[in-house]
Amino acid sequence: MIEPKFILVLVILASGFFSGLESKCPKTCDLALGSYYISTFDSIGIALNLTYIASLFQMAPEEVLPYNPTITNIYYIRTGDRVNVNFSCDCMDNSFLGHTFQYTVQAGDKYESIAKDIYANLTNTYSLTKFNSYPTNNISSGATVNVTVNCSCGNSSVSDQYGLFETYPLQSGENASSVASTYNISAELVAKYNPGVNFSSVGAILYVPTHDPNGSYRALSSKRNSSGGAIAGIVIGAIIFLLSIGLVTYCLVDKRKKAKKASLISLMSGESSVPLADNAPSRVAGVTVDKSVEFSYEELSKATNDFSMANKIGQGGYGAVYYAELRGEKAAIKKMETQSAQEFLAELKVLTHVHHLNLVRLIGYCIEGALFLIYEYIENGNLSQRLRSSEWSPLPWANRVQIALDSARGLEYIHEHTVPVYIHRDIKSANILIDKNDRAKVADFGLAKLTEVGNMSLPTRVVGTFGYMPPEYARYGDVSPKVDVYAFGVVLYELISAKEAIIMPSADSTSESKGLVGLFDDALRKEDPKESLKKIIDPRLGDDYPIDSIMKMAQLAKACTQDEPNNRPSMRSVVVALMTLSSASELSDINHLFDNSPGLANLISGR
Repeated sequence: MIEPKFILVLVILASGFFSGLESKCPKTCDLALGSYYISTFDSIGIALNLTYIASLFQMAPEEVLPYNPTITNIYYIRTGDRVNVNFSCDCMDNSFLGHTFQYTVQAGDKYESIAKDIYANLTNTYSLTKFNSYPTNNISSGATVNVTVNCSCGNSSVSDQYGLFETYPLQSGENASSVASTYNISAELVAKYNPGVNFSSVGAILYVPTHDPNGSYRALSSKRNSSGGAIAGIVIGAIIFLLSIGLVTYCLVDKRKKAKKASLISLMSGESSVPLADNAPSRVAGVTVDKSVEFSYEELSKATNDFSMANKIGQGGYGAVYYAELRGEKAAIKKMETQSAQEFLAELKVLTHVHHLNLVRLIGYCIEGALFLIYEYIENGNLSQRLRSSEWSPLPWANRVQIALDSARGLEYIHEHTVPVYIHRDIKSANILIDKNDRAKVADFGLAKLTEVGNMSLPTRVVGTFGYMPPEYARYGDVSPKVDVYAFGVVLYELISAKEAIIMPSADSTSESKGLVGLFDDALRKEDPKESLKKIIDPRLGDDYPIDSIMKMAQLAKACTQDEPNNRPSMRSVVVALMTLSSASELSDINHLFDNSPGLANLISGR
């Protein structure tokens, strides 16, 4: 009889194979719309008409007219009107939905003017830089520029009724309610399709459900793409093949514990398993898993009273967490189902490579019956709980600065001091643990991605938490350390305000959901930003806070949450800035330490 533990390893292998084949794009669709806003074009001297606008999208006016029943004269369109432009919503770079058009550069064109003036914010400078190799401010006249417009084909988790969407750049004075009224839908529906969007930000992209010329919203089809069926067939065959190979292998190798452990280590390294001597530590491709860190299911079950509710201390996206005392040490045991094999392996890879005071420590693992990761037990919950739960006393401001510094040091370590470099991809207050001394440790590396130095733009399947995702990641799946920097900026805003990353209105409120980034952007733009900040500072702090320190942290968070990733500081710079806040020393004395962020020191100091 084949042992269950061996079958589990094969399931993990099959899961890894499936992950490599699955599409990173949502389902594509043959029709999407773009909302082209008509503004004054005096700067480029072009008279706006339907012929010109259609030409930007490689179409004739007759192709665009069916989607614009209010346009009666193709040679004249009023300023302030919008033109609906139709195109197919395709899978781009195997990572996001969009469509690429070609634009012939005119004298004086720059990426910024192409994005804002020519294409009315349907694209942006980041996208133009990503998909073209021309210098930003020196594009030769006559050159062809790729212009990528993002799109959506719907989201079944929100509604199956809508499969046709308009890419809608916000203009000054617009918000979710005004857009919803224009499209005769609810503001709540607009908010659900656009989580984390700053509805007060000019140029922010919304995806709005709309109908075609026949009045159809094009309900989502229950049928899958044929490519999906083909992939499923390949995967099923692959699983059968893997199981067959596994059966043969099992009959040929030693059935003892050393073979099972070698199978796990081979998964971590991506190489075939190699039987190890009974008394030898497991070493494959630089990953070390000592024998002492492997636990049996029986030992974990006994320590948690058979995983009783009394021992359960948390529930995350990938499993439940239980308190236990194992081998004389307090521990937290995360129990994960086999379908979370990729997250299990990712976290095991990272935490066996990486050791730092401000990263949660992995004690061990178990692969019997399910997947288990065993961590050091951190007494005082996570930062989200500490900021918002009435069960905890308010965190003093000095403690919040220290927690920010601790977390930044943990991220700086994985970004700059490990080989390979790691990117967390799910930084949020719930993944920052607080110990009995109110010191912080970064946790939950299940979505961590390793990257090669010098290759910091790796398209990938978008995972993480809305409200913490930067634009380039949410739109294109681009991964770099600046993804973590953006999310950390949101955490800094949480430390100041104790608000959620996305602030949802109450049931009886007429207000709209708003991202924390947008809330602070509005406050920092006011004539007296300190007074504006006082209105959103955590009320549990009372008056016990230094407003100058809060102002500097807010400005640091603003630097971290810039739309353009190149404008965000590195985590090393963030650590230096927080050290300054923590020690109250003069920022001007350490300006030279800011790498790749010459304006950061001035930003934080308010100059």
